[in-house]
Amino acid sequence: MVAVASRIRLEDRECPLSTTVEHVGEWWTLLILHDAFDGYTRFDQFQENLGISSSMLTARLKSLVADGLLERRPYQTNPVRHEYVLTELGRSLRPVIVALAAWGNSRLAPQDRSMILVDANSGEEVEPVVVDARTGRRLDDSDTFVFTAGPAASSAMRDRYPNGSRRRGERPRRLSTAPATAQPGGRG
Repeated sequence: MVAVASRIRLEDRECPLSTTVEHVGEWWTLLILHDAFDGYTRFDQFQENLGISSSMLTARLKSLVADGLLERRPYQTNPVRHEYVLTELGRSLRPVIVALAAWGNSRLAPQDRSMILVDANSGEEVEPVVVDARTGRRLDDSDTFVFTAGPAASSAMRDRYPNGSRRRGERPRRLSTAPATAQPGGRG
């Protein structure tokens, strides 16, 4: 067995963005999830709709099942065939998929949008936004809403996000385990 290096750096393993991208950041994965939200469940449906190779689709579906985003269950016994159904965890990604599609559409003229989100009852187009559940305030202002170290944060994460306070224009500190000074011999 050959060991494969992780795509995320050791110091980023505690970052929720890095760990999320590790699970759903691959291009085909997002498209498969999008199709699952549209009601596709069977291998041949995914393959036909996406034009994805069977080997790539098999690998992505296995990964989504292993990550708990899809459940593999038989729908036919002779021969045995399986379908892939969103789990509760998988369904919880719908707002993320919707937000990504909305971001993509926001960069297009209305007549250039190939897919829009509408209210199923009225047919009216809706504009998805991310808001704070408690206050209803939009979270797209990075001066008002900032990240801070959480209760399980390492010292490196606490150094990057001290007390959640950041002055306007100040960048958060980069997570790093390497010393900031140059090493002897000109390397560093």
